[in-house]
Amino acid sequence: MEPQYDAQEPDSAPLVFTEAAARKVGELLKEEENPALMLRVYISGGGCSGFQYGFTFDETREEGDASVKQLGVTLLVDPTSLQYLEGAEIDFKDDLSGARFVIRNPNAQSTCGCGSSFSA
Repeated sequence: MEPQYDAQEPDSAPLVFTEAAARKVGELLKEEENPALMLRVYISGGGCSGFQYGFTFDETREEGDASVKQLGVTLLVDPTSLQYLEGAEIDFKDDLSGARFVIRNPNAQSTCGCGSSFSA
């Protein structure tokens, strides 16, 4: 059984999926016109610091995926990526620097200047 969490109960969830991020994902999902889509966040090798973050839309919840629900939007994380994202916050910022998803990861020992890759 895949672990499922409600973002409204942050003490139980392995990571934080903010309302701002969920709202933005909800807008993007509405444009896709596919109610089965969920946002998947993952870690892969690469980037200037060794690991990089990735986001994709996915219709399938794989075995072992953790899911966090916020404002009706589901965030999926595979078990391997979750090891690196435990305690992280997935947020969305829209400011003078531009609009972007931001991951605040307490497990990252260092990050690159653009914030899309890290070392653990």
